[in-house]
Amino acid sequence: MPQPPSLTPEQRAAALEKAARIRKERAAIKRDLKEGRLSLAAALDQAAGNEAIAKMKVLVLLESLPALGKVKARRLLDQIGIAESRRVQGLGSIQREELLKLAVR
Repeated sequence: MPQPPSLTPEQRAAALEKAARIRKERAAIKRDLKEGRLSLAAALDQAAGNEAIAKMKVLVLLESLPALGKVKARRLLDQIGIAESRRVQGLGSIQREELLKLAVR
């Protein structure tokens, strides 16, 4: 099994702080989506400048929408042809359009 990279205590502390900040930001994004304060289109638009959204899995983003649960989100991804492991930053323009068209219905 490979060994983790050796980091100085300062580097490790910085990495842990960044990870905690990103987790809190993702939780806030999912909460905003669930409560309707943030739309799917707005979240996808913000992905270019927001690492927390860009590295979020599309499935998790869809499951956070109020009208979609786990089963419907998976069906939607299958229908469009997006892998469950795909992250938001990896979506193509056609996939984004299809996602917005079908998820908003």
